[in-house]
Amino acid sequence: MGTSQRIRSGAPVLPRRRGSVLERAILDAALEQLGAVGWAGMTMEGVAARAQTGKAALYRRWPSKEALVADALRLGLPQIGAPPDLGTLREDLLCLVMRMREAMYSQGGIALRAVLDECDHAAAQPFVDLIIQGVIEPGKELILDVVRRGITRGTVRADATAAIVADVAPALMMYRAKIGDHRIGEQDMADLVDHVMLPLLRP
Repeated sequence: MGTSQRIRSGAPVLPRRRGSVLERAILDAALEQLGAVGWAGMTMEGVAARAQTGKAALYRRWPSKEALVADALRLGLPQIGAPPDLGTLREDLLCLVMRMREAMYSQGGIALRAVLDECDHAAAQPFVDLIIQGVIEPGKELILDVVRRGITRGTVRADATAAIVADVAPALMMYRAKIGDHRIGEQDMADLVDHVMLPLLRP
């Protein structure tokens, strides 16, 4: 049946995409569906419909939902950027946690949390490893960069470079996001810096 016949018959005309363009559309659709319906509600059929392609196009590239989600998460890993250097410890920390907040609520960040919240431990482990290597460890290193710069300036105590110090801000943010009854706001980030991080770090 030709295109004109499909149009006359009322059948949908799907966009003709191939190669990397189609793959990107499928991965974007997977992230969108994860954010919309969560891990349990996500299906290959739903992703295909959102990407406006056939289910066979997914299975030719990814043998399972898990494989598709792994590639989608790699694509959507939120980036926090370079360590800020704004002149003071408070400004640097506030800039950094605000970036972390933006990453948490980005499309990729929402998808990551959907997977972690719904998968059992064994099923989630490959995704946990991906998140640790691609998001958690780089974020902690940025915090330690700010801490080390503060030590050089004399505004941070010299023994504040323990790895657990870098866990504090991300852990509190994840805790508040998971059990809190509201979206984490800018004032929450200011409170985190003023009432937790600065007292923890100051000489």
